[in-house]
Amino acid sequence: MPARRLNRRHVERIWGVRGLPPGFAPPDPVNAPIGEIWFEDPAGAARDLLVKYLFTTERLSIQVHPGDAEARAIGHRSGKDEAWYILSAEPGAVIGLGLTHAVSKEELRAAALDGRIEHLLDWRPVQAGEVFYSPAGTIHAIGGGLALIEIQQNLDLTYRLYDYGRPRELHVEQALAVARPEPWSPPFAPAAHGPGREILAAGGKFVLERWSAGGGARGDLLVMPVSSAGTIDGAALEAGQVWWVDGGAAIEAPDALVAYSGANVRDDALTISS
Repeated sequence: MPARRLNRRHVERIWGVRGLPPGFAPPDPVNAPIGEIWFEDPAGAARDLLVKYLFTTERLSIQVHPGDAEARAIGHRSGKDEAWYILSAEPGAVIGLGLTHAVSKEELRAAALDGRIEHLLDWRPVQAGEVFYSPAGTIHAIGGGLALIEIQQNLDLTYRLYDYGRPRELHVEQALAVARPEPWSPPFAPAAHGPGREILAAGGKFVLERWSAGGGARGDLLVMPVSSAGTIDGAALEAGQVWWVDGGAAIEAPDALVAYSGANVRDDALTISS
């Protein structure tokens, strides 16, 4: 089956933007802040992974997602590991990942209720081209002034610990049950994997690669062009698209992210053209 381009769905968020970058505007103009663009299969198939583009003007809530076991216990297919590839960052843009130091669940509850958690979160400056992998259970928050690609397990379940006084529901007790109240450290160091492939994350619930070569793509893969260059099954690859490869496809990918389920790198995911 040839590669399929996924459809976009625009999602309103209070921290989103009212003027999306060129090429991302919804088909019907809306006077609402769009924070996320979800990429969904036109055939309606539910995949293990979901890709979103995020555009932020304000900080997202301080939140956490459940792991596989916790999510399945309440009827979901999986938990939610996620990774972010930073497309652009305004000066001073930050992401909060993990805590500055480990605390007890009781201390975390108190900090969430009185707002001290905002200063307990480890806010770190970010810049375009950086990649962060956030396993389920990681306390985190994305800051304002960012455009990024989010690759995640396909679960729409967020437990908010703190929301800066905004009038949205919090889920403190649910969050405490799944959160790891400790510092975050990168779970994987990016590494080259033969010509034209860099492994950005592996060992978790999915593998994230960056390709700069062409050949035969094989397996169930999500392809996310970072720049408008190359082709997939003869169609142009353009930034802002997401493609699904089901089985195999001919690809020329001078600059694309590729994601697939599982902890291990697939050596045969790309066969370089000779």
